[in-house]
Amino acid sequence: MDPVSLTTLLTAAALAGWVDAVVGGGGLLLLPALLLGAPGVPVATALGTNKLAAIFGTSTAAVTYARRTKLDWAVAGPAAGLAVVTAGVGAALAGAVPAGAYRPVVLAVLVSVAVFVLTRPRLGVVSFPGRRTPVRVATAVAVAGLGIALYDGLIGPGTGTFLVLAFTALVGADFVHASAMAKVVNAGTNLGALVVFAATGHVWWLLGAAMAVCNVAGAAVGARMALRRGSGFVRVVLLVVVLALVGKLGYDQWVA
Repeated sequence: MDPVSLTTLLTAAALAGWVDAVVGGGGLLLLPALLLGAPGVPVATALGTNKLAAIFGTSTAAVTYARRTKLDWAVAGPAAGLAVVTAGVGAALAGAVPAGAYRPVVLAVLVSVAVFVLTRPRLGVVSFPGRRTPVRVATAVAVAGLGIALYDGLIGPGTGTFLVLAFTALVGADFVHASAMAKVVNAGTNLGALVVFAATGHVWWLLGAAMAVCNVAGAAVGARMALRRGSGFVRVVLLVVVLALVGKLGYDQWVA
């Protein structure tokens, strides 16, 4: 790989780590960078290499959040455990299911998310502890550990964003605490998918390791920034990431 492509990938890995740590969606940067920087790379190999870099970044962000804020382990723990298995199943199916089959659905969900957040100014800015009922906790665990984890193994980009919104809407967490839980679950999805991609030979280890170092650096900065600046900052980043995801997927669906 030429120095320019390598530098671009390492820079994208650092930026992706920052975005993932704040609100998720780093795959929006890293996967296209991998596919463009290494023409001809199989999609499964790009996904597997991305998971190798991302698991270190999400784990770093999870530890940073856990040290500085209170994590709701009753939600994040079971969801992460389920996510390891479910994301592995998704990764095993990744080569058989065309991404194009999912783009219209994901686009519709993302547009709905943008409208939902924009029309609810208080969503995620303040917490709503009253929403944390046993039924809602069980629903949040199932949505995160089964539905979103399966999506992460199959496709990936936007997983962290979906997790943040699930925890905010279902159990009333503010964006900072939702991001903290999302990092724990996202580490689980990355682990489950990585094991499967590695077992099938779809990981570039040296490149992934170099990207992991940059991803960790970006994640550490992003998590600290989110904790310092609070939920209002995370809300702004969330909207930017969702709109960027809509633009990217819309371009892939109708232009590319």
